Amino acid sequence: MPDRSSLKTGKDAERMALRHLEQQGLRLLAQNWLCKRGELDLVMLDGDTVVFVEVRYRQHAQWGGALASIDARKRQKLILAAQYFLQRESRWANHPCRFDVVAMDSATPHLNWLRNAFDS
Repeated sequence: MPDRSSLKTGKDAERMALRHLEQQGLRLLAQNWLCKRGELDLVMLDGDTVVFVEVRYRQHAQWGGALASIDARKRQKLILAAQYFLQRESRWANHPCRFDVVAMDSATPHLNWLRNAFDS
């Protein structure tokens, strides 16, 4: 895993998250998938489950850090984008789905992978 000090941008964090998830056995389906509803950072396959992964990186932990940056409005945007993805990529429409978050803060020494992040 790269040195955390080399993380300078969200794109660096995204690459690090992708590597980590692939090492855990997930397979990339799409990266930076754009639609009128928004963007999906990573869409991956975990067994037969389609996983929509939001990667959050914060240089500074002000305002709660990376995990706290996903509010109800952001969740709703991700859900709408995921629904649109499943409509456009119909071969995945009948697979189980989940939303994961990979959060990184420059002050934290590790990557925080939250599976089923939107389940209360």
